[in-house]
Amino acid sequence: MKISAKGRYALSSLIVMTQNYENGQYINISKIAEQLGFSRLYCEQVFALLKKNGLVRSIKGAQGGYQMMLSPKQISVYDVLNITENTIFDQNEETVAEKAPEIEQTLQAKVFQLIDQTLKQTLQKISLYDLSLDVEKTRKTILLCSLYKQKP
Repeated sequence: MKISAKGRYALSSLIVMTQNYENGQYINISKIAEQLGFSRLYCEQVFALLKKNGLVRSIKGAQGGYQMMLSPKQISVYDVLNITENTIFDQNEETVAEKAPEIEQTLQAKVFQLIDQTLKQTLQKISLYDLSLDVEKTRKTILLCSLYKQKP
């Protein structure tokens, strides 16, 4: 499975927002793009999509920026990828239904639907909050390793 840049940038940006969620401030896209090292223009496109689908809200002005509409505990990886990935959760097209319906039904039931269900269920269990906690653990590990000049 390959997640597009849009999906990866959305998840990364929302993790940054999760880490700043408790202070209630709006976060500027330029700061997110700079912190993560990607284009501000592309970040704006991603956030327009997230806003259109109700995950973030924005205000304009000097103190403006974006803020999550829900708690990071309520937003799953599935929610984000379902918005940003156009085809990842689409149903597979029928391949041999006309000539071999028994093969088609078996493939749909035992492979394609199973993959779709498992993927969806797994991604629904992972919240932005969970990812943020893991990022903090990893950050601490990297810091400790750098202090002792070891590889993480």
